[in-house]
Amino acid sequence: MSEVMISRGGLTGTVADPKVIFSKALAMRAAGIVAIHNHPSGSSNPSRADRELTKNLQWAGKMLDCPLLDHLIVAGDDYFSFADAGEL
Repeated sequence: MSEVMISRGGLTGTVADPKVIFSKALAMRAAGIVAIHNHPSGSSNPSRADRELTKNLQWAGKMLDCPLLDHLIVAGDDYFSFADAGEL
């Protein structure tokens, strides 16, 4: 298991490019990925952009045989798991 920081955001957001994410995963010969990011706002509710990124990562993972296992949003002491919510 390895951790790789893909992007560091500003106050209003960041860019998480599926091409960059999966190029790192494939270079490390990963069998699957878990995406994790934080919401400094304190709300763990996924945004529209979070849901779109999750769909894109899920599709790319299927095409590359490196599945998205979960996408977690951490907000303070709370979190949201797309897998736990049945959205993967």
